[in-house]
Amino acid sequence: MSECNFYRNLWWDKGEFSEKAKWEEVALPYVLATGVTIEEYEQRTEEFSVRGCWEWREGKVIIYEFPSVPHEVCISAIVEEINDSCRGARRTNARIMGFGAARTRDVNRGKEADSSFRLDKPPVTPPNGSDRNDFPWPNIVVEVAYSESLDHVEEALCYWLSPGRAHDCIIVKIDPVPRGEVPVRMRVSYIYAV
Repeated sequence: MSECNFYRNLWWDKGEFSEKAKWEEVALPYVLATGVTIEEYEQRTEEFSVRGCWEWREGKVIIYEFPSVPHEVCISAIVEEINDSCRGARRTNARIMGFGAARTRDVNRGKEADSSFRLDKPPVTPPNGSDRNDFPWPNIVVEVAYSESLDHVEEALCYWLSPGRAHDCIIVKIDPVPRGEVPVRMRVSYIYAV
């Protein structure tokens, strides 16, 4: 195993995101581990607090995004706008609850949104829930793509908007920002509607 691979494997083995892994040389999506059960994947993501970077697909742990300041700033700005818009419904039966990066799964895939929101809903008929049991799917999903590919953005859109899942999906793709800078203004250059 090369030294880079050793340090890359530390993210899965110990939750260590090392610069010695030379992540800047990695093309995404990147297979971090294989032969992993969904339960093991969920346990590791919880233990290492990995949110919005990994997903599980057919026994593989796949990195599709790297942690970055522009990514987190954009998520926070969108969540703040949604929370402000829903403030009038607080403490009513119409309230919209934030579920953050709630874990979801289908037959072949485990995925977390960057943020999610839903109404107070009754349980659904198993196995149609977002947990493959009875937990309802979110109404609104927020995904921000910074280092991930446009192909992955399309896959995410298909995942969230498959029949019986989320009602709406907000996906923002951020072009690379020069190191040390934080975007202060964004321009919409691509809108995808279903």
